[in-house]
Amino acid sequence: MAFDFDRVVDRRATESNKWGKYPPDVLPLWVADMDFPSPEPVLRALRERVDHGFFGYGAEQPEFYEVITDRLQKRYGWRVSPDAILHLPGVIASFNVACRAVSVPGDGLIVQTPVYPPILRAPDNCGLVRAEAELARDADGRYAIDFDVFRSAIAERSRIFLLCNPHNPVGRVWERAELSQLAELCLARDLVIIADEIHCDLVYGGRPHVPIASLGPEVERRTITLMAPSKTFNLPGLKSSIAIIPDAALRARFVAAQVDLVRSVNVLGYTATLAAYRDGQPWLDELLRYLEGNCDFTGDYVKRHLPGVSMVRPEGTYLAWLDCRAAQIPGGDPFAFFLERAKVALNDGASFGRPGRGFARLNFGCPRSLLAEGLERMRTALG
Repeated sequence: MAFDFDRVVDRRATESNKWGKYPPDVLPLWVADMDFPSPEPVLRALRERVDHGFFGYGAEQPEFYEVITDRLQKRYGWRVSPDAILHLPGVIASFNVACRAVSVPGDGLIVQTPVYPPILRAPDNCGLVRAEAELARDADGRYAIDFDVFRSAIAERSRIFLLCNPHNPVGRVWERAELSQLAELCLARDLVIIADEIHCDLVYGGRPHVPIASLGPEVERRTITLMAPSKTFNLPGLKSSIAIIPDAALRARFVAAQVDLVRSVNVLGYTATLAAYRDGQPWLDELLRYLEGNCDFTGDYVKRHLPGVSMVRPEGTYLAWLDCRAAQIPGGDPFAFFLERAKVALNDGASFGRPGRGFARLNFGCPRSLLAEGLERMRTALG
């Protein structure tokens, strides 16, 4: 099948947060919301569900669990029971529920910075103490895990490690050996692993995504894995995600923490999730090729035309992490500079934690013409 990812769709007239937050002369390349319509099988399933005309309380059917367990087995070699899967309205809500389920106020939670801002906020939301295990960065700008730093971040009351893999914003897809070493440290200190793996389907170059829970039974028993179709199939507004919790006791604690607070997914979110995971793979295969082309285009443009800005090619996600510290930007704030001078909205690197200062995050999940326009605006501003 042929898919037209070059087509530009005007989203300003809709309730789009991405396109409505800034004035009309600003090109938004910020929040992780792609500028591609969702796959036709998803749209068709939603039309049929709307035409049915009833929107009463929903209940997941056996096919839903069969599709997800089959996907986990085929993509990751990870066999889980249908009982291990919970359907929830979003990964952010889910990792906040998970934190409440396995800790009490005053306990410690470890994150790897720079990292997605809602992950940074989760400890404060739950009355926990945040410990930052800052990622290492080599001379070429590639990030890695400093295991000595991670080990030293574990305190007496540490209870949780909140993992981001693939990592947002630095774009690393952690390798099996790296994950195994992290898991070993967590098991030794009795930490629960909450794994935000929302970008697990968006990986490039044949690189495998390894769910950390799939490493073995001992790791699986202490892990809450969170995935979603939202980034993959551009469905974030439908608020649908899955939690995979194979251990029955851990799952019971999670369910108890969500009761009457985080309820079930709406019926359209359910419909879209099932259709995406069941019928969306041909679209996803083509999307990945297009995104990889956009990634290469961005990296080449940054290298050739944005003096003082550097970018390491992400291994996953559709997000470029731009190091602007050598660009001699007034005030050292690339977010404000490009918003004011280029009329391009990026994500402020400082919002990802202290190591993100001087960086900006760019979303290349859009038609290439929009991406080229945004980069050209940035070149002119730096000129």
